[in-house]
Amino acid sequence: MREAARGGLFLIAGRDNCLNMTNERPQPTRFRRVAARAAFLSAATVSSMPAALAQEDAAKIAAGEAVYNTNCAICHGDNLVNTGQTFDLRKLKANERPRFDYSVRNGKNQMPPWKGVLSDEEIDQLWHYIRANAYER
Repeated sequence: MREAARGGLFLIAGRDNCLNMTNERPQPTRFRRVAARAAFLSAATVSSMPAALAQEDAAKIAAGEAVYNTNCAICHGDNLVNTGQTFDLRKLKANERPRFDYSVRNGKNQMPPWKGVLSDEEIDQLWHYIRANAYER
């Protein structure tokens, strides 16, 4: 145990508690209680979610690679590495999903529209594949 003088009171700090001269345990502040509760809940949530999400994302990425290789690689290049003739899909940022969806469905410049050819699910899988290989994650 160790003793320390703080603000005129002698505190004795042990392994389990902190006692002042009246043998009263100091009450944690509301902030500390809320922070401790939030840390516990976020740790519990985060520890149970990543495995399931990782499997789901891995499946979408693999499916997206298949969609890409079948429909997109001929113009955009193998493994998303293009020759400079078309847009480099690896430059797409996370907040550019609406732009991507619109361009895929309606076409852009030399790219034909894929509406009616690719399903919404296939476009989503394609997006996951591109984002997994993007320059900026």
